[in-house]
Amino acid sequence: MRKFFAKVHLWLSIPFGIIIAIVCLTGAILVFETEILELGYPSRYFVKEVKGEPLSPATLIESARQQLPDSVRINGIRVSSDPRRTYQLILPGKKAAGFIDPYTGEVTGMDDGQGFFLKMMRLHRWLLDEYKRDGSFSWGKSIVGYATLVLAIIIISGIVIWYPRNKKVLRNRLKVKTKAGWFRFFYDLHVSGGFYAALLLLILALTGLTWSFGWYRNAFYSVFGISANPPQAHHAPASSGAKKPAKKKTDYTQWAEVLSALKSHYPDFNSITIQDGSATVSTARYGNTRGSDRYSFDPATGEITEVQLYKDLPKSVSYTHLRAHET
Repeated sequence: MRKFFAKVHLWLSIPFGIIIAIVCLTGAILVFETEILELGYPSRYFVKEVKGEPLSPATLIESARQQLPDSVRINGIRVSSDPRRTYQLILPGKKAAGFIDPYTGEVTGMDDGQGFFLKMMRLHRWLLDEYKRDGSFSWGKSIVGYATLVLAIIIISGIVIWYPRNKKVLRNRLKVKTKAGWFRFFYDLHVSGGFYAALLLLILALTGLTWSFGWYRNAFYSVFGISANPPQAHHAPASSGAKKPAKKKTDYTQWAEVLSALKSHYPDFNSITIQDGSATVSTARYGNTRGSDRYSFDPATGEITEVQLYKDLPKSVSYTHLRAHET
């Protein structure tokens, strides 16, 4: 039986090893996306000098409009709790953003969201294949999915091979010899290091499969009692002859009231994002940073009209909400 699992472990690792390495490497790069960008573009993310109190959102947006082309639409602003950081202008597009010095109103940089890290994400998820929004078949997505499934099999077969027959062998398989030559060093690193990393890698593989296969995602969510489909909002059908109401001009002066109210309610906030009629507050600096409290407010008066706390959301809603932000 051990010989069988040894062959499975070897012959699956050879053809799928390169794909697994690409997925792991790009995933590691994406984890440190923020840190890499801040290191590469410090003037975009940090102010030159902290000068008293920040300007109001209305003043900053007006200043940004004067510096940016007329074709660039500003949908909102993200305020950081760190006085050394610039504010982020929310632009159309999933990751498009502008950056502005909150003390001077100077636009310090732009990011269209189409650069290096978008390619890393596409390589990580779809091997640079196109994302099929209609759910149709995708070669890249399927290859990554099956490679991840094979990774789980490789890990399980590796544990079977690793399992020691006695205590003496167990001691040898839990440590790495550094003075017995390079071959033994890399062998022990693979055997011992693989054992220590096996549980984490297996968890990553089994949870990562939810992004590739609908049948697996439905089964996975059912086991943990989570709905795989987010609740859908119901809207009254529009009549064919009715004209769409003209969009009102946003009154940014009320955003200062909303920002002040949320700052007083969240003294330890990480970031506050304000858009027309809505605001989100993120308090987590590590872990689940996408989980945020949501507020609705009257654009005319700045009065808070509705509150949706992340901790009060059912698990089925919070999980699918995060999936919607990832895709």
